[in-house]
Amino acid sequence: MKLTFTKMQGAGNDFVVFDGVRQSVNLSPAQFQALADRHFGVGCDQILLVEPATRPDCDFRYRIFNADGGEVQQCGNGARCFVRFVHEQGLTPKREIAVETAAGVIRPRLEDDGQVTVDMGPPRFAPAEVPFLADQQALVYVVDVDGPLGVEPVELSVLSMGNPHAVRVVCNLDAAPVQTLGAALERHPRFPERVNVGFMQVLHRREVKLRVFERGSGETLACGTGACAAVVAGITRDLLDDTVTVHTRGGDLSIRWAGPGHNVFLTGPAVTVFEGTITL
Repeated sequence: MKLTFTKMQGAGNDFVVFDGVRQSVNLSPAQFQALADRHFGVGCDQILLVEPATRPDCDFRYRIFNADGGEVQQCGNGARCFVRFVHEQGLTPKREIAVETAAGVIRPRLEDDGQVTVDMGPPRFAPAEVPFLADQQALVYVVDVDGPLGVEPVELSVLSMGNPHAVRVVCNLDAAPVQTLGAALERHPRFPERVNVGFMQVLHRREVKLRVFERGSGETLACGTGACAAVVAGITRDLLDDTVTVHTRGGDLSIRWAGPGHNVFLTGPAVTVFEGTITL
């Protein structure tokens, strides 16, 4: 099977994007893993698949596969690359599109300055909607994690941005145990569908630094839904204002949330790196 693809990145979060409108793309989890491999494949954090919409109110369908081959519900940086891809490929003349995802409809918009803004919808806090095992909804949860010195209680904000997120506020992001604690929390039994783990350092009320350990991919240079979740968590804890610059290792993202009852808006770059063909 020979397929054309486009390599893209948004703040260093990189993707292999397939046009499933003009070619048939039907790959197995093992083939997605092979594509994502940085030594033997193309190399990426996620694979994005553009397909015809199945709903009359949408322009396209958007599917996301992690580096481990598993399909997930949402990816904010991928959504920005998605709208640039369909525009550059001539699949639509629209600068704003309605996109069907497993988590609902999102509306990415290509801005005049080349940045892309995505309406990510509202955050969800009910534990069952994350999903997260808890007796009742809380602002901050304490989760017990097995560590080298025994059980360590970890304070987390837990919410869904179309995919599950746990956010930990830290004083020194460079010293945060992203790899060890991130891996332990990703597969913690209280998260039945696993979880993306964010480590956020608040610089001031309109600026944070963030690292995210993504389920199925490990730490990435940026995570769009992770940035949204971190800012929402900071706002609910009265640590942040309603518009925040998020510094990731791959670049800066801007997140805006007016509070409960409102949608979250994510703005950042989306860049085409190269195009190619691969035989699988």
